[in-house]
Amino acid sequence: MTSTDAIFGTYKAMLEIGRAQRTRFVARYLRDRDLQREIEEGLNVVEAWNRANAVIYYGKGGEISTNNREEVEMAALCLRILQASIVYLNTLMLQDVLAEPRWSEVLDPADRRGLTPLFWSHIRPYGEVRLDLASRLVIGDGPS
Repeated sequence: MTSTDAIFGTYKAMLEIGRAQRTRFVARYLRDRDLQREIEEGLNVVEAWNRANAVIYYGKGGEISTNNREEVEMAALCLRILQASIVYLNTLMLQDVLAEPRWSEVLDPADRRGLTPLFWSHIRPYGEVRLDLASRLVIGDGPS
């Protein structure tokens, strides 16, 4: 047996292991309703965030329409900065709301697990945005 045959045999064995693992997962998925719900909820979050990306990066229908490597990289990096900024501000706003005593009485642990900073309904991608550099956005106990 040559080394190429050994490598090919190992490769075939790895493929079979992958197939067995996929089959095992599919069988588990089909019988476990909680797993189905968990996966569906995760997919919903991802799809919602993909819709947010289309709103944030609205030029050319929300798609990066060039194959120039530098332009694609710059567009992707800018989109990531915007995403991180939105998630950061959303997290601060959620913390502000949850710091109010009345919410500790209303929300149970399951409700808290359902909270996510991945929302964008307050984003205004079109129209006029007035920017006042002389004032700060007041969030939390920070400087005003």
